[in-house]
Amino acid sequence: MIRLAAIALLGFLASAALAQAPTQYGYRVLEQRPLPRDNFVQGLEFDGDTLLVGTGQYGRSRIRRYAFPAMTLLEERRLPPRLFGEGITRYGDRIFQLTWRSGFGIAWDATDLEPLARFTLPGEGWGLTHNGSSLIYSDGSATVHFLDPATLQQTRQLIVRRDGKPLRRLNELEWIDGRLWANVWTTDRIAIIDPASGRVEAEVDLTGLLPLPERHRGTDVLNGIARDSAGQIWVTGKYWPWLYRIELAPAGTRARDLQ
Repeated sequence: MIRLAAIALLGFLASAALAQAPTQYGYRVLEQRPLPRDNFVQGLEFDGDTLLVGTGQYGRSRIRRYAFPAMTLLEERRLPPRLFGEGITRYGDRIFQLTWRSGFGIAWDATDLEPLARFTLPGEGWGLTHNGSSLIYSDGSATVHFLDPATLQQTRQLIVRRDGKPLRRLNELEWIDGRLWANVWTTDRIAIIDPASGRVEAEVDLTGLLPLPERHRGTDVLNGIARDSAGQIWVTGKYWPWLYRIELAPAGTRARDLQ
């Protein structure tokens, strides 16, 4: 009986730890750069002094490389009209891009954006990043998947929980300082996730980041997180006209320190 009680106590303590409320942050905008408004952003990643953008929508999906910060389009590759592009990430000499419901992703040559191979993708593809040893992708649920970059076989699954409950609609991803950052689709929030436990440790509330006068007809939701080579964090959204460089601030802060 004592042993059973101890096991029950350990289970309770573990559940309590997972249910701990996440730390809340606001934001401060430090800089903004123009982004062509025709980008339905699904993936965002810095690659040296260039910015990679993966876009979605049937017939309009592509992968683009921009010079940064000038945002001059250097090259792009269009996906076939039947494919809906999703998240992207560079790993080694390849850039990987997910598709939404086609059952596979695409590996591109990182130098010239030539397609190299397809890889099987069970279920849907949403956001994509890597942690230096694994590709990590979301599928719109509360589960993120870890893939071996060499074999592209799944090595691990992780259920993300907020206050002990599964957090669904995880979308675009970025690996930052040992933590997984994830847009939560249809919200103005970014979840910061412990990749060992899956617990949402913190949240960034980006409400009001894109001012109302900039929200034209068709402007979609927040989606896009990227860290540049200097460690600075940039965010954007689908059909947004700006990239924003932000820093975390106390909860409730919505500040613009633009120079």
